[in-house]
Amino acid sequence: MNDTSDKDKLLGQLRIDRSEEAPQAGKGWIAAGVAVLVIMAGAAWWWSRASATFEVQIATAAAPAAQGPGAAAVLQATGYVTARRQATVSAQITGKLTEVLIEEGEHVEAGQVLAQLESRSQRAQRAEADAQLGEARARVRQFESELAQARRDYTRQQDLVTRNLASVQAVEAARTQVDSLAAQLAAQQEAVQLAAAQVRSAQVQLDYTTVRAPFAGVVIAKAAQVGEIVSPLSAGGGFTRTGIGTLVDMDSLEVEVDVNEAYINRVMPGGPAEAVLDAYQDWTIPAHVIAIIPTADRGKATVKVRIGLDQKDPRILPDMGVRVSFLAKQAPEGARPPAPGVLVPATAIVQRGDTNVVFVVESDRARAQVVKPGQPFGDLTLVEGLEAGVRVVRAPAQEMTDGARIREGGE
Repeated sequence: MNDTSDKDKLLGQLRIDRSEEAPQAGKGWIAAGVAVLVIMAGAAWWWSRASATFEVQIATAAAPAAQGPGAAAVLQATGYVTARRQATVSAQITGKLTEVLIEEGEHVEAGQVLAQLESRSQRAQRAEADAQLGEARARVRQFESELAQARRDYTRQQDLVTRNLASVQAVEAARTQVDSLAAQLAAQQEAVQLAAAQVRSAQVQLDYTTVRAPFAGVVIAKAAQVGEIVSPLSAGGGFTRTGIGTLVDMDSLEVEVDVNEAYINRVMPGGPAEAVLDAYQDWTIPAHVIAIIPTADRGKATVKVRIGLDQKDPRILPDMGVRVSFLAKQAPEGARPPAPGVLVPATAIVQRGDTNVVFVVESDRARAQVVKPGQPFGDLTLVEGLEAGVRVVRAPAQEMTDGARIREGGE
């Protein structure tokens, strides 16, 4: 009996407990399912990034200004074309427009009529002044006749006195009459001068109803229409126009650039320069430095420089963006040549890890290109590692990676 119980105990110890094994197997399947879900989510995230399309703006990498014989670019800066002579033309009096004779883009000559104001009141004042002048002149002629007669009477009285045919009192009365009429004639002549001045004043007011071009130029804005009230003082609030149009003298166009004050010593008044418009990258315009404005911008740490354009061309328009290269006619012996590279917008350079890259546009893809940033030139930066003419993304998104799909949204 004891042997049988001992054998049962030994067999019980050798049995495998299946009740603990089943839960452990279930936990393994759950872990595997979670891993699969993580992998699928990662794949979906990667696919969404790979298939995302970024709308971007494009810029073109530009080479620094070409160096002619004996000339080297010592500094570059960006700015805008400005008009030295520009005016918003307005009437000198308040009135209602009856004619507006200008349109945008039209060339006008100095003194050309641009607009006409209602002038009935001014014409009436001029007619009244003319009538007063005519009356004053007629009274002058009247006093001249009376004075001439008085002088003849005085002469006769003197003759009669010498022959004892008239009294001395009569001679004195005749002389007094002559003096009185002479004084009245002088006063009336002054009245004629006053009336003539009033005529001129009325004519000035009448001339104010005709708005003329102060100089020859091109109309770049038309600000008023027939029937509107115009006033140099903006009387009437928002219902009154202060200007009829804006006129620009295209011969006065020049360039204003902001030069970093750390490099202003490289700019000399009268020195040579070259300008390249953003709209015409392959057109180099010879230029020269007109003046350095003697004040600095404290916020931007820049100094404004005026650049004169040596060529006049209809393609040059006010407010166009422009890049200016300041030239040195002859580089000092042993001087270091300008650094190689191309100019790209500073915003096009981004960091991916510890590397500076720009995204080069290839069809509908953006390819990361490693570059070495150099000297900044306003909104541009000189970089090595690119060729001139390459199109780059102006401001890449933080999520953009090599090979990302892009769609151009504007220059």
